[in-house]
Amino acid sequence: MAQELEIKLSVAKTDLDRAVTWLLGQPGTCESDTLQLGNTYYDTPAGDLNRQKTALRIRRIGDRYIQTLKTRGEFVDGAHRRQEWEWPLIGTKLQMGLIADTPVGQSVNLAELQPVFETNFERRVIMIEQGESLIEVAIDCGEIVAGDQSRPLNEIEFELKGGDASALLTWARRLAHEVPVFLNLISKAEQGYYLAGLYQPAAEPGANSELAVNEFLFVLSVSWLTGEPVSVDQDELGIIRRLASERGVEAAYRHVVGFLASGTAVRDLVSRKELGQLQLAIAAG
Repeated sequence: MAQELEIKLSVAKTDLDRAVTWLLGQPGTCESDTLQLGNTYYDTPAGDLNRQKTALRIRRIGDRYIQTLKTRGEFVDGAHRRQEWEWPLIGTKLQMGLIADTPVGQSVNLAELQPVFETNFERRVIMIEQGESLIEVAIDCGEIVAGDQSRPLNEIEFELKGGDASALLTWARRLAHEVPVFLNLISKAEQGYYLAGLYQPAAEPGANSELAVNEFLFVLSVSWLTGEPVSVDQDELGIIRRLASERGVEAAYRHVVGFLASGTAVRDLVSRKELGQLQLAIAAG
């Protein structure tokens, strides 16, 4: 088992090349690989793995196959931290015995596991070396497919391979000043489950009348996924407003909240830099 720490940004397809050009123009960066990835995700017909906030997939990379189990984990300082198990496979058949020794092995009827959806995309990889920190940047472009339903997949992921975790947020914020980005708390797997009709996200109520940062970011992510407008009273945004002021993005806060109050869906805001700049500024601990 390993721990994965990453920041995931959704980006318009037209901005992916601009992001790559900017990244490769920075000191300490170099392009590594370009990969074609095919991923099949498995669950029971009732979505038992998804309910446990766990994703199981088989990934095809050329003639290699990898079985992976991931937990949703937690969201800390703008990054996802989660547990991950990986096993190399010979062929495409799901190996139940490998899952049996994990925390979900005794809580799901493994015999009921079946393919639910696919994510298929091209991945360009850029490595960043900055002092003691090593970051892998994955630029993904493709689609998510569930039955006869599909949706585009355009993401940039900053994953810490070693060193200071704060470097992830620093690079994400720098990129947000060059191209519009959206800090997305909805994983590829959750997007696939939603498309397959097995996942309906709902924001959990906070402990007080004001939304915490993670709650606000999740509300935005749900709106991005579903296309529904955000329903948030400005009285609930005291913490967000204060952090925006403290971190120099008060103008971006006013811009974003004004659009949300008018009923503008988050999907329609993703093309503007202010949204990602606000998200990444308030995400820092």
